[in-house]
Amino acid sequence: MAQFPGGDFDGATERFVASWAAGISERAARAQELSDRVAAMSATAEGAQGAVQVTVASSGAMTDLRLDDRVLRWRADEIAAEVLTVMRRAQGRLPAQVAEAAASTVGTDSETARAVVGSYESRFPEVAEEADPGYPPRGGRGR
Repeated sequence: MAQFPGGDFDGATERFVASWAAGISERAARAQELSDRVAAMSATAEGAQGAVQVTVASSGAMTDLRLDDRVLRWRADEIAAEVLTVMRRAQGRLPAQVAEAAASTVGTDSETARAVVGSYESRFPEVAEEADPGYPPRGGRGR
């Protein structure tokens, strides 16, 4: 075992490598926790004063759609437009949830958080919640 003026070089190297490996393992565990939390996320939004409600999974895919009887007076294209608008609104809520999960697992300043949150922000931009008149903006339902 080589001896250096500062002490045991081999022992210091082993401690450094062990510490480095432990740090890598800890970061991997936190990244896995973030992944698990994100995978379990969903977001829900509604529109047309509650006539349309959409829930999306963390992937952005629609997992639930609720329509109340008011939509029976709408044209098919109006229903479709409102469903898509509300779906985008629900998707737009995902980045904030992901950012919160990243902050509590990997930290907001980590490269992992920046990459994951940035990906969600670019795929699912926040959709402003405009004044909701209770029907899609195009109107024409003959109320």
